[in-house]
Amino acid sequence: MFSSALPDPDYQAEFYAGVPFKRGMAWIVDTVLTVILTAIIVPFTAFTALFFLPFLYLIVNLLYRWISLSRSSATPGMRFAAIEFRRSDGRVFDTATAFMHTLGYSLSIAFVLPQVLSIAMMLLGPRGQGLTDTVLGTVALNKTARF
Repeated sequence: MFSSALPDPDYQAEFYAGVPFKRGMAWIVDTVLTVILTAIIVPFTAFTALFFLPFLYLIVNLLYRWISLSRSSATPGMRFAAIEFRRSDGRVFDTATAFMHTLGYSLSIAFVLPQVLSIAMMLLGPRGQGLTDTVLGTVALNKTARF
């Protein structure tokens, strides 16, 4: 159930216009940045991180998303794409919401079916919400549109 604090997609469509595409672009930027951060860390481990590289990437990705969502309710890729997350009450993410969203995102991309379902929900839903967004009641909005 949505609070009246969030824009209505029928009457305020500008808040949701192009958001699924922008989320895809943001995901690409964020993935590239987390790969670069992971690559920077590897030499500082005397290259032993190569033995557990997927785990290192997972940790870097979790911290990258949690910290950036906690600070600005958007990852660097989302800021580049001019979108940000909002809670159901219309406020930006706090640390707990950022952690829960990051955890939900990580779980949904770990399995094919939830990942495909989440993408389909973003493309077909009026608010462009993925699986984690729906569970938490969060939305991604165009940052340039203010309410």
